[in-house]
Amino acid sequence: RLVQSSPSPDLSGLSQRDGPLDGLKQLRKVNLMKNTVTLVGFVGNTPEVRNTQSGASITTVSLATTRSFKDGDGNRQSETEWHRITCFNGIGKCVAEHVAKGAMIMVTGRIHYTKWTDQNGTDRYGCEIIAEQVDFLAKAKEAPQDEPKKRRSK
Repeated sequence: RLVQSSPSPDLSGLSQRDGPLDGLKQLRKVNLMKNTVTLVGFVGNTPEVRNTQSGASITTVSLATTRSFKDGDGNRQSETEWHRITCFNGIGKCVAEHVAKGAMIMVTGRIHYTKWTDQNGTDRYGCEIIAEQVDFLAKAKEAPQDEPKKRRSK
């Protein structure tokens, strides 16, 4: 397994007298902050494609990830979470062309949160993964048969 490490920031100019904010400023200069997520799961729907007025292509798809664990009594449990994946332009076109419901894919991207006000004046929040890379792991027919069932939120 290959592990890549980032070069360590040069913090030699900091002394013990420097406060925590001084260190934070130094870390920001070397851009160590990251927003990266990798998900491997089953596609839950046929990709939906739409185009903006400027001609950009946006493809959305839902992705189920399942984790297994033992509960307090030692019984094996599983929990499925659904993620909204948004792909732009070239990546989106590939997803729309090659991915179908039930396929297994790996998505690497970033988490993006949105806030809007609905027609009743209530603030609403959403979360999506903006795909920067999508790897096709198995077509729908080739994917393992224990595909998670989509649950409705309560």
